[in-house]
Amino acid sequence: MKNRGFEIIEEYKDKDIRLPERKTKYSAGYDIESAIDITIPAYKKGIKPVLIPTGLKAYCNNDEYYIVANRSSNPIKRHLVLSNGIGIIDADYYNNEDNEGHIQFMFYNFNNEDITIHKHDIIGQIIFNKYLTIDNDNAKGTRKGGFGSTDKK
Repeated sequence: MKNRGFEIIEEYKDKDIRLPERKTKYSAGYDIESAIDITIPAYKKGIKPVLIPTGLKAYCNNDEYYIVANRSSNPIKRHLVLSNGIGIIDADYYNNEDNEGHIQFMFYNFNNEDITIHKHDIIGQIIFNKYLTIDNDNAKGTRKGGFGSTDKK
């Protein structure tokens, strides 16, 4: 039985994607790499965040989720900030019908210059967690897609 882990999505199977790993035995997070070279433009009013693909999906138990978090050095060294602070990804995002559960990081670049991220650069980390529910919880909905799909009917 599989509990939690990472897989490469079909679109990236032949693109030299490396599975995440923890670098030290007390690390909470698994380091995540960019799947491509990509430039994040300097921030200007009205600009949208840039999605950086990882080529990965992750699975976990039904009572778990994972956090997509920025690399701690990104804001200081590169002026890169996750547009959503952190990402919370539910267990049912895995293999969803829209994007197979593809994990992507959304960044703003608050530097005065464009920043280029290269393939295999570590861009963030993923931390797996359990969650609790309240006594009278009655959630029955099912996921119908990828990003922003929780409210889709």
